[in-house]
Amino acid sequence: MSNPVFLIDPAIALVVGSTVRLDGDEGRHAAVVRRITVGEVVDLCDGQGSRATGTVSTVGKDWLEVHVDAVTIEQQPALTITAVQALAKGDRAELAVEMLTEVGVDVIVPWRAEHSVVKWDNTEKALEKWRRTVREATKQSRRAYIPQVTDMHSTEQVLEAIGQADLAVILHESATSPLAQVTVPATGNVLIVIGPEGGISPLELQAFAQEGAKVVRMGASVMRTSTAGAVAAGVILSRTSRWN
Repeated sequence: MSNPVFLIDPAIALVVGSTVRLDGDEGRHAAVVRRITVGEVVDLCDGQGSRATGTVSTVGKDWLEVHVDAVTIEQQPALTITAVQALAKGDRAELAVEMLTEVGVDVIVPWRAEHSVVKWDNTEKALEKWRRTVREATKQSRRAYIPQVTDMHSTEQVLEAIGQADLAVILHESATSPLAQVTVPATGNVLIVIGPEGGISPLELQAFAQEGAKVVRMGASVMRTSTAGAVAAGVILSRTSRWN
C-alpha cells in the first residue's frame, strides 16, 4: 500500500536526515483525523514535484514531526493535459474536479458556458472551493504536483486556449469521429473541453471547431459532465508515456 501524502509549504527545504514539522491543517488532519502514529512512513509533498518519504518520529496533539529518509524530484511531464470544465450544478462540478485531479490532469479551467445553469455569485469563493477539492484529491491520489485551477474563463478565452494547444478536443454526442482514433502528440499540451448539463451550444461548437478543435465522441453512451472529462483524459493518457 502506498504511503499517505500530506502537503507542505514549498518554502520548506526537504533534506535527507532532517526533521520536518507538519502542523496547521495538515498536521491536525494527520494527527487527529488519520491518527498517524510514531514509526509510520508518510510522504510529504510540496505540490511542485518534490516528495520526501520519511518516518514519523514525534506526534503531538495536532502536529507531528517526520524524519526525512529520502527525497525525490518528479519532473513535469512532456505532455500536459488541460481540462476546460463547464460550470455544473450541485456537487457535480466538485466531483468533476476531483476525478480530473485523480486521473492526472495538470490544469483545470472553469468555463461559464452559454448553457451553464450555474452562475457563480461569489467567484473567488467558488474558485477556492474548487482549489480545496483539488488539494484533497491530490493527496488521495498520491500526486506530487497540485493541478492548477485557473480563474474563470469566458468562451472567448477558451477560444484563445484552443488556439494555443497542440491538440484540442471537444466532447460532443453529435460527433462522428471517436476520441480513441485521435493522434495524441508526444509533447506539448492537450486541451479537453467538457460542456455543462445543457450541452455545448451550436454557436460554441462551431466557434471551437473553426479555431481548430476536433469534435469527438467517446462511445455510444452519453456521459454526465461530472465524469466525461476524467474518462476522456484517461483515454488520452493511456496512449502516452505517462501511462505506459
